[in-house]
Amino acid sequence: MRKLRIALTKGRLEKQTVALFEQMGLDCTELHNKGRRLILPVGDYEAVLAKAADVVTYVEHGVCDIGVVGRDTIVEYGKSFYEVCDLGLGKCDFCLAGKKGASFYGGYNVKRIATKYPNVARAFFQSKGMDVNIIKIEGSVELAPLLDLSDAIVDIVETGTTLRENGLEVYEKIMPISARVIVNTASMKLRRDEIDAFVEKIGKASQEAKV
Repeated sequence: MRKLRIALTKGRLEKQTVALFEQMGLDCTELHNKGRRLILPVGDYEAVLAKAADVVTYVEHGVCDIGVVGRDTIVEYGKSFYEVCDLGLGKCDFCLAGKKGASFYGGYNVKRIATKYPNVARAFFQSKGMDVNIIKIEGSVELAPLLDLSDAIVDIVETGTTLRENGLEVYEKIMPISARVIVNTASMKLRRDEIDAFVEKIGKASQEAKV
C-alpha cells in the first residue's frame, strides 16, 4: 500500500503547514529543498504541492487522501469530501466591500458584484433574497468598483489595508476563513486509523502553535 498522500496548497499556506509538520516531528528536508519537484517524501507521508482549487480536486478524486486548503476554496469549489479539522492558519474573512460611504443596500436597481468567488457571492445574496449580477474577476477585484464596473465586491479581507488605500470599506462580513484539513471519503473508510492519527497530530501541533 502506498504512503498516505497529502495535498498542500502552494505558497504561504504551504510554509505554515510545513512548520506544523516539523512540530509533528516529520522530516521536512525534501520540502525545504524541493527545487521544482511537486511530489516529495515527508516522513511516513508523501506531500503533493498544488494550487488551492486543485487540492480540492485531487482529494475529491482520491489521488490524494488528505488536503490542507483554505475554507474559501472549500466553499467555492468543494463538493464531496470530509472537512475534519480547522488548523487556524491564514485567518481572514469573506467580506462584502465597496466605495467608502456609498449606500450599497439603497435603491432598487440590481446590484453588480465583482468577485473571484461567484459561488460564495451567489449563495450570500440568495440568503438575503437579493437578485444580483455577478462579474467574475481574476486579478485585483478592488479595481471593479473604482472603475464603476461593479457596485461592490465579495473578496477575502485580512487586514483591510488594500481596501483603505483604494478608498473602499467593508460593508459586511460574510464568513470567517482559515485553513482546514479535508479527507477523501473512500480513504476515510479504507485508511481510517492512519488518517485519524495524522489529523490528531496536526491538530495538536496547530493548538501548540497558537500558545
